[in-house]
Amino acid sequence: MTPPAPQSADQTTASPAPRTGSHPVVRAPQPRVLRNAILALAVGGFGIGVTEFAMMGLLQNVADDMAVSISDAGHVISAYALGVVVGAPVLATLGTRIPRKHLAVWLMVLFTVGNLSAFFAPTYPWLVVTRFIAGLPHGAYFGVAALIAASLAPATRRAHAIAMVMMGLSVANVIGVPIATWLGQALGWRTMFVFVAAIGALAVVLIARIVPFLPADPNASPLRELGALRRPQVWYALLTGVVGFGGFFAMYSYIGPIMTTVTGLDAAWLPLVVGLYGLGMVLGNLVGGRLADRSVVGGIVLGLIVTCALLAVFAVLVHWPVPALLMVLLIGASGSVLVPGLQARLMDVAADAQTLAAALNHSALNIANALGAFLGGVVISLGLGLVAPIVMGAILAAAGLPVIGLSVLRQRRRGSATA
Repeated sequence: MTPPAPQSADQTTASPAPRTGSHPVVRAPQPRVLRNAILALAVGGFGIGVTEFAMMGLLQNVADDMAVSISDAGHVISAYALGVVVGAPVLATLGTRIPRKHLAVWLMVLFTVGNLSAFFAPTYPWLVVTRFIAGLPHGAYFGVAALIAASLAPATRRAHAIAMVMMGLSVANVIGVPIATWLGQALGWRTMFVFVAAIGALAVVLIARIVPFLPADPNASPLRELGALRRPQVWYALLTGVVGFGGFFAMYSYIGPIMTTVTGLDAAWLPLVVGLYGLGMVLGNLVGGRLADRSVVGGIVLGLIVTCALLAVFAVLVHWPVPALLMVLLIGASGSVLVPGLQARLMDVAADAQTLAAALNHSALNIANALGAFLGGVVISLGLGLVAPIVMGAILAAAGLPVIGLSVLRQRRRGSATA
């Protein structure tokens, strides 16, 4: 049973138009309602972005307080990523019969409780468990939020609406993560979780009061959602994200030592590096949404090509501080260009299994994170130096191109056969 959500005077229930195929077509609400709904959903994304990335700057504080090694403290980050990978398909599938607005509220409640539990974690193992719990709603939340935004927006602005929801994650890297890191360093690392829980609680209230009600598809079922996994195009889209976006993480996972050892920057400049990356994410989201509205596949292909080229150039310019800083900004933008396109591609090829497919995008991106970091570490361990992860990133980004190419080729052949 889902609780009734309070309706504000500004809120309108989106009324379904005649059904097309198996999906209800929703009449777009007034622009102000759409804008406010996206803002409410983006607040939740902002909180998710803070808790995901701020922990990286507080690892030493956690290790010292919990009396564990820095590598053990790193498992706190891995536990969150594992929660994302597991939670996205499980929660999206189980929540398929819940109206999307209510599902978004419950996912954000779970996120808030998970982060607040981390504040009270008495031991290191309990902290790891709470981080896993906090990661569970991550992918499912972004998936259902993207579906809500796409349902409310005009067809020609669908990817842009998705990008605006994802903007919360990007802005978190520019504003939220530095604030949370400062709070954690000044008042204790646990304070970061209180900050995030407060953002989560605010998102719960805003979503409940502002986001229009969208009725659940009466034909939806967990079994139908799982049907997405039988569609080769879904796997092609996921693999494109894993491989192509993995190239970005192969470089960014080691950005600290790269900038201090190879570029020669003092460690005090690293907040600027992270801030430039976050600013690049904001710009990339804006561009990526508009590109995907013109052509979903075209936006993905362009994002992969540009990311590959920029990483190759970065491998050359990394030795000079000013060009290196500029490249961090541009690579952050090119990587983020991919996200709205990949999200829209999965929604396009999922047919009647929209919820699961939309959520799986974030599982794929977290697998990309793990793959990129792993392969970047492999080339470093082989003694190839800290420029090697940048080159590996360029190779992975290039490897995403044949995957999306095969996807399009197969789709065209099937279309010709059907015709």
